[in-house]
Amino acid sequence: MAETDDAAVAAGDDDALYVLTAVLLTPAQFPSVLGDDYPEACAALGLAPLADGYGLVLGQDGDGARWTAVVDDVSLVAVAIASWDCGMEYDLSPDERSMIAALPGWPLSLVVAAPGVPAPHDPAPDIAEQAPLSPPDTSTWGPAQRRLGADEIALQWAAWREQIDDKEFAGQNGEAPAAAEAPGDESAKGGGAGDSGSKPLSGVQRVLAEARSYVDTAPPLGRVRSSFATGDARTLRADGPGWSMVARTDDIAFVLLDEKPGEVLPVGRGPELPGLLDALDKMAVRPS
Repeated sequence: MAETDDAAVAAGDDDALYVLTAVLLTPAQFPSVLGDDYPEACAALGLAPLADGYGLVLGQDGDGARWTAVVDDVSLVAVAIASWDCGMEYDLSPDERSMIAALPGWPLSLVVAAPGVPAPHDPAPDIAEQAPLSPPDTSTWGPAQRRLGADEIALQWAAWREQIDDKEFAGQNGEAPAAAEAPGDESAKGGGAGDSGSKPLSGVQRVLAEARSYVDTAPPLGRVRSSFATGDARTLRADGPGWSMVARTDDIAFVLLDEKPGEVLPVGRGPELPGLLDALDKMAVRPS
């Protein structure tokens, strides 16, 4: 990790970083592809899990090399992201005093590049003080792709919800008898979680039990997050070893499992889910 004084040198002779995008790395908002919780996401970048979090600014230097600037001015980065989301221009230029580190490479996949500079590439070994960051492998089903699938369900909740007929729910916790295909996965077409065996049900039951344990014993920070939804509802996101769950506090839940490649398992309201979701929402971290 380069210290602040080295960041200017790392970014090129003119200290220019052509900003392409930025993301937040905080307990309530972090790229979930990097980990199941905030400390795990920080560890992927070699950063300490500070309570206030970081802003990550991804860009290229004048030679086209990839760099990730880590800053402690979270509010500045949040304003920039909000402006861009609204289609507004915003010149994100963090003050050098807010610079925590300049990390070679990018921890996330980007399809854009800065105009007028060479194509994105990792910095030369004699410039970078550590191995360049690289995005997690999402080419096959695993934790990273499972978490990305949960992200997509949270973003496209209405589209996923309309595929579920509440009349199909059965069982103590209302598990649906069939599974949909997880977003972005091509490895499990035709796979079904509706077989008469007990494996899909036991998988969901395990997730619900582990999520329930979070209420009694606090999990690592960011393992349970709550964000805005429609009306008075909240969108809940919970993750654990081998699983992700997305739910609305006034509705059902969807579960994804490492052991079930590409499958999305719906969980009906039933007698227990509403209370579990309310309890999780009370202890979840929320965007400030």
